[in-house]
Amino acid sequence: MRLAMVAGEASGDLLAGLLLAGLKQRWPDVRTAGIGGPRMAAHGFDAWWSHDKLAVRGYVEVLRHYREIAGIRDALAERLLHDRPDAFIGVDAPDFNLGLEARLKAAGIKTIQFVCPSIWAWRGGRAAKMARSADHVLCLFPFEPPLLARHHVGATYVGHPLADAIPLEPPRAAARVALGISPDAPVVALLPGSRRSEIDHIAPAFLEAAAHLARQRSSLRFLLPVVPGLRARIESLLPRFAPGVRIDLLDGHSHEALAACDVTLIASGTATLEAALFKRPMVIAYRMNPLSWQLMKRMAYQPWVGLPNILCEAFVVPERIQRDATPERLASDVLAWLDEPARRDAVAARFVELHRLLRRDTARRATDAIAQVLGQA
Repeated sequence: MRLAMVAGEASGDLLAGLLLAGLKQRWPDVRTAGIGGPRMAAHGFDAWWSHDKLAVRGYVEVLRHYREIAGIRDALAERLLHDRPDAFIGVDAPDFNLGLEARLKAAGIKTIQFVCPSIWAWRGGRAAKMARSADHVLCLFPFEPPLLARHHVGATYVGHPLADAIPLEPPRAAARVALGISPDAPVVALLPGSRRSEIDHIAPAFLEAAAHLARQRSSLRFLLPVVPGLRARIESLLPRFAPGVRIDLLDGHSHEALAACDVTLIASGTATLEAALFKRPMVIAYRMNPLSWQLMKRMAYQPWVGLPNILCEAFVVPERIQRDATPERLASDVLAWLDEPARRDAVAARFVELHRLLRRDTARRATDAIAQVLGQA
């Protein structure tokens, strides 16, 4: 069997890698190709373009790269229409994938979208586009299939693959040993994002917050996982925004950092769900180009931005967005978590419930649904 796939940025590569493990188990000889990253390549995926090409967020940023991204999508479509796969699987990246899927579906190629666009949070108009684009949607959250059914879109709740991959009991002690951290050291993990634009807009505030924290608590240790290709960018920011502060840069190892830390200062996105699955208290923050933010906030349907808060339908962890994401406020929020162990325990218990809800053997459920679409059930 031949499957084409597109995953944008690091979070899509992570989800696609977990899905590919299930696909290979069910169909050992399956061949996969398209756009992806190193986690997909580890399962034999043939990346015609790197997932980094699609790692752009915000209207202004997308416009700057529009010609390149549109050119890649057109070239990929032509290649798939000429050498037709058995099915196309779009992994997240809805702005790229839905248009491509519509073109492929119109030509008779089966299309599957893995990760429902957050029509329940913003841009609900994309639900109608889904009906034209995807033969089936694999949903990470249980409330999504009923929403899609209103627009006559077939969907299956498959759970979240990260809930299967991350243990219910976080391996805190093992992670600290692996990272060379003593059992009683207070640790803050800094996760400013995996895109260049996020590093530019968010990392300076996180680093300044770390400097504030270091002045107030000299015993604190800071871990900052770095995605491939962005280490030099972050290293250039350290002397300007956190001079003299010991911040350990980790090449990857974000899961180890989350398992080892006491609290994380984290950019809104998939990583916040990972932090919740590791039962870690967090401060969610986000900054982007001001024009992009003005456009996006007008289309928001809910008061929450972070996935843990959206899924719990409450502000169980603080969110600091745009102007509210000042280094002083972020540092104050982190200290509040460190100083309130009962509050940390309460949010950890809430995250255990969330973890159980999302743990559904995603790889098996997803491959069952894909087999149904392909008529191989």
